[in-house]
Amino acid sequence: MKTRAMILVVLIGLATVVTAQPNRKGEGKERKGDNREMRADNQRGPGNELDLTDAQKEAFQKSRTETEKQVQPLRNQLGEARAHQKTLTTAEKPDRDAIHKNIEKMDTLRTEIGKIQTKHRLEMRAQLTDEQRLKMDNAGHKKGGERGERRMEHRGDFSMR
Repeated sequence: MKTRAMILVVLIGLATVVTAQPNRKGEGKERKGDNREMRADNQRGPGNELDLTDAQKEAFQKSRTETEKQVQPLRNQLGEARAHQKTLTTAEKPDRDAIHKNIEKMDTLRTEIGKIQTKHRLEMRAQLTDEQRLKMDNAGHKKGGERGERRMEHRGDFSMR
């Protein structure tokens, strides 16, 4: 009886420790969602660092909304193309021509998304003062560096599987 009770206590203890551990990528998805909500509530982000006027904030919000309306269908198409790519590459007899054609389609979609986002950034930048532009440019370099590091970590992690 004591042995069973001891085993039960150990199993409950292990279950508690295992569930308290973060996943491979760090925090869980719920944590990321909470962070977004907190960010919106506290008005943190690039706009706050730039000391934007109310008119600039309103113009940026309109531009961001329009950009998202243009980009979202392209992102959806890109997701579909990625799923199709997986289907093509995992087929019993893969069709190289179809795979290459789909790769070109994905490249075209990424290019179009990049053009729309660049247009948005340039329109935003044109509305800034010289001081705000410098802050935006410096913030962009930091952000890009972090993204690049994360991509490399992911690739390294992926190749280790």
